[in-house]
Amino acid sequence: MQQFASDNQAGICPEALEYLLKSNDSGHESSYGDDAWTQRVCDRMRDLFQTDCDVFFVFNGTAANSLALASLCQSYHSVICHELAHIETDECGGPEFFSNGSKLLTAKGENGKLTPDAIEALVTKRADIHYPRPKVVSITQSTEVGTVYTVEEVRAIAAIAKRRQLRVHMDGARFANAVASLNVHPSEITWRAGVDVLCFGGTKNGLPVGEVVVFFDKVLAEDFAYRVKQAGQLASKMRFISAPWLGLLDNDVWLRNARHANAMAKLLHQRLRDIPGVRVLFEPESNAVFAELPNHAAQAMRAGGWKFYQFIGAGGCRLMCAWDTQPETVERFAAELRSICIA
Repeated sequence: MQQFASDNQAGICPEALEYLLKSNDSGHESSYGDDAWTQRVCDRMRDLFQTDCDVFFVFNGTAANSLALASLCQSYHSVICHELAHIETDECGGPEFFSNGSKLLTAKGENGKLTPDAIEALVTKRADIHYPRPKVVSITQSTEVGTVYTVEEVRAIAAIAKRRQLRVHMDGARFANAVASLNVHPSEITWRAGVDVLCFGGTKNGLPVGEVVVFFDKVLAEDFAYRVKQAGQLASKMRFISAPWLGLLDNDVWLRNARHANAMAKLLHQRLRDIPGVRVLFEPESNAVFAELPNHAAQAMRAGGWKFYQFIGAGGCRLMCAWDTQPETVERFAAELRSICIA
């Protein structure tokens, strides 16, 4: 039974699995990233973003974000992010831990997005030595509520960041969904728009495990390999983390997967929006639908075997679509919900 609790619940997409098996069949390979598979993926990432960048692999998104931010901050610095940002709400203090104490400064913003004005307000709030000095702006693309920063919005945020001598970090756990939604080249919402570091998520896009940290400003990557090792994120058999990425990158499977997940979210939105008692909270722009369900309906759906989260912060229920979500699953969920709501 397919579920809407998280796109993490989906399995490995066939193309990624094929490369995982190929890398296993290739015999003995060098360890700790010195294998040919890993080098091949790094070169493909540089081709994808059309720039010379440094590429690192870690096991999960929390490590990617935390270590990337730690590389941009000293312990007395701060990171500006949205109040619903994953680094604030769901990483158990990881960014603060790995940076030895850099504080997260949160701001409100419509549709889960930071704005230049909100950043400016936090930067200029205080300038005395008792206040943790802002050093980084972190944006989540796509956001925690399923919305997407446009190219212009990313550029505007990067512009205020650069004016205030701040670095720009992008949490791209669902970066593929954002690129698919905007239909732009991935470089246009990253380094060409002023992003210094991207955490490029693969797990939610069909990989078994593993995220990529991409430093567009290579100076910032100095000693990052040591951070990865110290944090227990350096895979000895690195090829099993890196090789499946080739399955996503070949023939733009990563975009195909994201487009499908986004399309399923739009279909779900269409089916839910006219159900009595159901209120969609955000216009879906990626692969998430947020909706307020009547309490009795949510309880009945869960009792019937459906799994989905009540989203803390934005409110409502979060319904995530994945690379393999089937239209039949969407139709069945909506039909059951409608039946309960009109009973």
